[in-house]
Amino acid sequence: MADPAPNPHASEAEVEAARSDPKLANVLYHDWEAGTYDEKWSISYDERCIDYATGRFRAVAGDREWPYPKAMELGSGTGFFLLNLMQGGVIKQGSVTDLSPGMVEVALRNAEQLGLDVDGRVADAERIPYDDNTFDLVVGHAVLHHIPDVPAAFAEVLRVLKPGGRFVFAGEPTKIGDRYARKLGQLTWWLTTNLTKLGPLRAWRRPQTELDESSRAAALEAIVDLHTFDPTELEGVARAAGARDVRAVTEELAAALFGWPVRTFEAAVPQEKLTLGWRLFAYKAWLRLSWLDENVLARVAPRDLFYNVLVTGTKP
Repeated sequence: MADPAPNPHASEAEVEAARSDPKLANVLYHDWEAGTYDEKWSISYDERCIDYATGRFRAVAGDREWPYPKAMELGSGTGFFLLNLMQGGVIKQGSVTDLSPGMVEVALRNAEQLGLDVDGRVADAERIPYDDNTFDLVVGHAVLHHIPDVPAAFAEVLRVLKPGGRFVFAGEPTKIGDRYARKLGQLTWWLTTNLTKLGPLRAWRRPQTELDESSRAAALEAIVDLHTFDPTELEGVARAAGARDVRAVTEELAAALFGWPVRTFEAAVPQEKLTLGWRLFAYKAWLRLSWLDENVLARVAPRDLFYNVLVTGTKP
């Protein structure tokens, strides 16, 4: 069965309709973003993101069971998590699923370019179109907060896992982390778009039509971000669905306080202004702050203060 073609843009009327339909909002937003999503979030399929993906996986689930023979990514987007885990030796064969046809299309194209053994389906996380006991591993990155019924999604994940199979979800916003990230992003956007109206800084201003389009995309993004998570409560949801050996960890405090303004600034200025020097500075600064988070702040700060929560568990 052919998947529906992706929608490259969302009109104001569609954005308005999506306000009362989160699944429509997810399709519109992610179809819209599919072609530029990797660039927007500095996603790559090289050593930098391979190390990041495998590091997130190892931080919550360890590496004793590598490689997993068959894995699925739920809400795969462009395939960032699954494809980099495959390149890092975590997974042998993969499947990408997403509610957005555009994202599945881009993920499969990325997999083909990398020479990876991957299939894909347009899929609702609350009704995963695979048989019981299909996968050894289910992964997801920044997906749970988009799903209307998270308990139903966990039940489906456990259904498609083989007995003893594992799930790993990373990149989910905590309740406290989301508050300060959004405030920092809003402030950075306001400052950047207003300061670049001034004479000496006009060369750093994106055309108004592009800024208006970004604002509409941001409006959709706010609609599709349905949840934030308390780590303890998230563990409880997974256990209530029937998972065993459930464990949540958090990460990024100093790195998030730095990273969100940087990401917002990069989205608000012309891409040609973001030189290799800037990108190296931003990446190396994020690495140093991540080291601080992992080796110092994680030992003294409550886990609820960190921006990201990761959770794992197994099927009995």
